[in-house]
Amino acid sequence: MEARNSEDVDEVDEAESVDGSDGSDGLEGASDQDGTDTPGTGGRWPRVVAAALIVVLLAAGGTLFAKGRQWRDTPATSNRALTDSGATTRVAGDVSNALGKVFSYSPQATAVTKESAKQLLAGKALQQYAALFGQVEKQAADQKLTLTTHVVRAGVTRLTGDSAHLLVFLDQVYEREGKPATTAAAQLSVTARLRDGHWTVVEITSR
Repeated sequence: MEARNSEDVDEVDEAESVDGSDGSDGLEGASDQDGTDTPGTGGRWPRVVAAALIVVLLAAGGTLFAKGRQWRDTPATSNRALTDSGATTRVAGDVSNALGKVFSYSPQATAVTKESAKQLLAGKALQQYAALFGQVEKQAADQKLTLTTHVVRAGVTRLTGDSAHLLVFLDQVYEREGKPATTAAAQLSVTARLRDGHWTVVEITSR
């Protein structure tokens, strides 16, 4: 009896080892099959997410770059009157000096004023000045009139490479021989151009 039972047990063990029906072998096979799918899927997702983030960041970077160019190219940022104090001071000084000379004269020195205008004015400003100064010159001689002009303030409202726009406030003192002096205020809009290193007045408008 014992011999037969031992042989039966051996035969059962051999059969199980051959057909692979052992429970542990079946579980390992299932684990291997699941493992081949799960690691592959888990490895792809991080790569997909990373690629999507890169696309989003590149798009955002491009948008910010375009906005930056717009901000840099706006009229406010291109106006050197807001950023370049040295250039602003220079144009204000040149224009103030020019207006002080061309709007100051005496009965004996109108020729000096006329010559200064030729050097300090140009374009439309010089044409208007030349057309009117003939009358001023005669009036100064007949009435013994002296005009002295002081620039109270010259504010540069816009400044680019070779063009400037200013708002200028003047005090003008009129003196006639034998009469008290009279003071008047004036306000001008002025356009100037940079020529040969100096700012020349090209347009004057009374405000």
